Amino acid sequence: MKVGDRVMVLDDTLEGVVAKIEGVKVTLEDADGFLLEYPKKGLVVVSRSEAIQVSNFEVAQIKSSKEGPKKRKPVPKMKNVPTLEVDLHIHQLTRSTRGMGNYEMLNLQLETAKRQLEFARRKHIPKVILIHGVGEGILREELHYLIGRMEHMEVFPADFQKYGWGATEVRVYQN
Repeated sequence: MKVGDRVMVLDDTLEGVVAKIEGVKVTLEDADGFLLEYPKKGLVVVSRSEAIQVSNFEVAQIKSSKEGPKKRKPVPKMKNVPTLEVDLHIHQLTRSTRGMGNYEMLNLQLETAKRQLEFARRKHIPKVILIHGVGEGILREELHYLIGRMEHMEVFPADFQKYGWGATEVRVYQN
């Protein structure tokens, strides 16, 4: 490594030109003209041909190919079937939340949902609507995780016209 060499920092996404070497410390000048000191062992010399050049367009292409739009499963229509609606808003489940933390409230909501889903299975109710509200989505995610662990149940988005984004439809299949 010598003054004038192009170097890249190993533990960072930074590259620059060596401006000064003093023992084990190397001062490099980045693309914006700032002088930065790094230990010699934390730098690697690169030639222009080895430097990785990626345009913003290429980054966007890679991101869009990986993420892609989320595709929703089509919800098969079930008409004229008994439906159990369960409102999981905390004020519907208890008289007062005084003394309850977020953890206790979430557990009460999840236990209520689990109990109602088991009831639907026992009573052969094929469709349950869990009304969880929009909020930050924590209850919704926990419900989806809970239902995913239960056998013979499948999650669908509830009827948007009737419930908006704040409800989940659960199909309960019998053995």
